[in-house]
Amino acid sequence: MTSGSAFSRWRSPFIMPRLTRPDLWLLTAVVALVGLGIVMVFNVSYFRGQALYGDSYVFFRKHLVAVGMGFVVLAVASRIRPELLEAWATVALAASLVALLLVIVPGVGVERGGAQRWICVGSFCIQPSEFVKISVVLYLARWISRHRDRLQEFLAGVVPLLLTVGLCALLVVIQPDLGTAAILGFLLLAMLFVGGARPAHLLGLSVFSAALLGLAIWMAPYRVQRILAFLHPWEHCQDTAFQLCQSLIAFGSGGISGVGLGQSRQKMFYLPEAHTDFIFSVVGEELGLLGVVVVLALFGVIAARGLRVASRHPDPFSSLLAFGLTLVIVLSAVVNVGVVLGVLPTKGLALPFLSYGGSALTGALFEVGLLAALSRMTG
Repeated sequence: MTSGSAFSRWRSPFIMPRLTRPDLWLLTAVVALVGLGIVMVFNVSYFRGQALYGDSYVFFRKHLVAVGMGFVVLAVASRIRPELLEAWATVALAASLVALLLVIVPGVGVERGGAQRWICVGSFCIQPSEFVKISVVLYLARWISRHRDRLQEFLAGVVPLLLTVGLCALLVVIQPDLGTAAILGFLLLAMLFVGGARPAHLLGLSVFSAALLGLAIWMAPYRVQRILAFLHPWEHCQDTAFQLCQSLIAFGSGGISGVGLGQSRQKMFYLPEAHTDFIFSVVGEELGLLGVVVVLALFGVIAARGLRVASRHPDPFSSLLAFGLTLVIVLSAVVNVGVVLGVLPTKGLALPFLSYGGSALTGALFEVGLLAALSRMTG
């Protein structure tokens, strides 16, 4: 192979041919959610920024920067060929593992709110756990598409993936971030299922994962307290379940049509994480049931269009990748909504596209960019 042809080979993955336009339904739903997120972050973080930094717009400015970076990442990702993603899947997973290890190194990882989940260089911070979900999906899609015949064997097919994803989940739990670890476990089970693994093996893995989850909760007293607060929130309104109770009050105050945009009372320091994990509560208070239904419908569009890409793509790797990426977005949304509604125990996970947070927003828009690239080949 000549040097010229090699150079062409390396450039071509970034020049996706315009077979068709990317899925406009998918992109429209994402743009609508991001637009609402911009409005809500400005709305919700105004008082918090003034109280903490003497600057009402500090969170809003940072969020706009994250939105800009996210859409640049989306645009680039939407032109990447699946061949490049498949070729670099193992490297991406290795890089994610290194980043997760750096997070727990004293002096490198940055602690906030009792959790050490960030790596910062100056004012720029990144949360590796947001990107490990993407690299795990890439790796699983590559491995399963290449070794489908081995999935019927537990030791040769299931155990290697269990050990790989288990290592990622362990490093995430150490931070601690049990919610992301649980999502990684669910991703493994779901992608093994669509890949053709035996139901008996999946059932055994489910039981094993549930046991590990229970053990992780039992070994950490604060997690036990969260479970008790989840089961009896109104008995713990002044301590462990304070956020949940304030969230439920917000939804109750909103009613059908809401109290009006900008009129939330819960955002005025009653709801501690109103701009991040509990931003959906303020949506429910200000926009009411109607606003909640619209947001959930937009996530439903993303789910439907992502699964459409997965079912129509002719390439096994790309089909599995589209399924996994869609699942990451939908799972994150389901967990966040479940937490703020009191359906799931309290866990710090951002609501994709709406919550404040650079890594979460950039990661979610990168996932959409990859889905958009895959959608170009499905019509």
